[in-house]
Amino acid sequence: MRTRLIIRILLFMGPLLYACRGCNPPEESVIVLSPEEMDAVVSDNLKNFTEYALANNGKLDDSTTLYLDTLTSQYYQSNGYKSVWSSKEQMHPLADSLLDFVRRVKDYGLFPSEYHLIQIQNLHRRLSADSLAMKDAVLWTRLDALSTDAFIRLLKDLKESRMTPDSLSLARQKSARDSFFYSKMNELFNEGGLTKVLEGVQPNLLPYQNLQKLVPSFVKEMDTTHYDFIPFPDKDSLGLIRNVYSRLLKAGFADSSSITPDSAAFATALKRYQAKMGLEADGKLGKMTIGRLNQTDDRRFRMIALSLDKYRLRASMPQTYIWANIPSFRLDVWVDDTLRLQSRIVVGKPTTPTPTLVSGINNMVTFPIWTIPESIIKTEILPQLRKDPGYLARKGYNLFTNKGDEVDPFSVDWSKYKNGIPWRIIQGSGDDNALGIFKFNFNNPFSVYLHDTNQRYLFGNANRALSHGCVRVQKWRELADIIATRDSVLSAKTRLAYNMDSIKVWLGEGARKTIYMKNRFPLYIDYFTCDDNNGKLGFYDDIYNEDALLIEKYFTAK
Repeated sequence: MRTRLIIRILLFMGPLLYACRGCNPPEESVIVLSPEEMDAVVSDNLKNFTEYALANNGKLDDSTTLYLDTLTSQYYQSNGYKSVWSSKEQMHPLADSLLDFVRRVKDYGLFPSEYHLIQIQNLHRRLSADSLAMKDAVLWTRLDALSTDAFIRLLKDLKESRMTPDSLSLARQKSARDSFFYSKMNELFNEGGLTKVLEGVQPNLLPYQNLQKLVPSFVKEMDTTHYDFIPFPDKDSLGLIRNVYSRLLKAGFADSSSITPDSAAFATALKRYQAKMGLEADGKLGKMTIGRLNQTDDRRFRMIALSLDKYRLRASMPQTYIWANIPSFRLDVWVDDTLRLQSRIVVGKPTTPTPTLVSGINNMVTFPIWTIPESIIKTEILPQLRKDPGYLARKGYNLFTNKGDEVDPFSVDWSKYKNGIPWRIIQGSGDDNALGIFKFNFNNPFSVYLHDTNQRYLFGNANRALSHGCVRVQKWRELADIIATRDSVLSAKTRLAYNMDSIKVWLGEGARKTIYMKNRFPLYIDYFTCDDNNGKLGFYDDIYNEDALLIEKYFTAK
């Protein structure tokens, strides 16, 4: 009976004992007297290190964690736990290359702290200058494990967005282990050129490359001082003034002899700052001034990092496409990787934001009519109709049944309707139409489109978040020309039912025509608060507060 009980206990404990093999905490120091024996000891240590990390959620100790412990452990398992960054108490040149890359990793919109910079840097210093440390196999083991983990994470972060869900990440895909991560490790050690290998995994997107090339000069000159965010508007007006003056003091625009300024001293300091930043130097606090105060270099770097990650999330784009960037109020047209057109645009108000989407222009309409969306009817038109049914006529709107029969608005008891109506409201075509005289259609679930406008003066505004969600295009004629020309070139063997000349005729005649294209023109409507703006970094207001939330989620703790 006793023997049977012992067997049962061993059967139960066996898997647990096996699972904990190699789970002893890494030793603090192991001195090896002979350089020829070092590699064998480091190899044994690497096995213990990686197995211990796997059993402890990547942690080697309280201050050291392998971020990609599974990939790192499996890599060493595949190579027989051989050290790869050093040999016989000598660092390989690639170890120096890795440290140098991690030191300047901000040039790629990444954060050095995520790649063991401090630990690797300290290990390099000790193993290069301390003769006793050179004999310590534990230090060489740590250097190897941390360097491999850092390199694998660099591969991952440069290849894919850090916003990719863990379940979809390359790090979780078994097929990517050998075909991507380990093949790149082998490429590194067989062919060399660490920077070449890492830069080679980045997205092959011209906008991404153009933006990334602008980052090093920004990083080199950026002010790394930490400034607290200033809430605005603030009910505590005195507190707001103190916060702003404290910022001006810290940045060198104010007199440090006074922490609580009088109105004249505050206005003087604020004018200095406003003039320096190209703002109206009126000495008054407003949204533009507070927004610029909050757009510190540290904040701007996070905007850069987020934009680069958004491109990595996309991974691929065609060489020809329309790119409408909501925060910059700008539309770019690229044809064969050449910028052919830039146009100002008007986008949705924060209350009726323009959606981000990927689609393609499939038809264009001259002198379009506007079927007003239910959301606008509910929030804007119904309240007016309850006051005065004549509102529709004054706006040039008509009321129709779903069968197309016109309805007299004076025959309707509008007080009965609050959440919608059983009719359509349509604005007829013409220069007074809210869509102007031209519209670009594309498939999307939001009922939005690109179009001309009858309020063309709005393109002169600095803040152009003014529409109900559609995108108004200032240079719509040039855009139509590019689209029509491309459709003609791609359909050289097919006679199209239109060309740019026929479009001009229809516009001149005021004719309403739907122009069906044979070849869709790719369209991207995006939200980037930082981009490459004609060879310079462009930073834009986060008008929908979308990037602030993403920065808070992904980059605040960096």
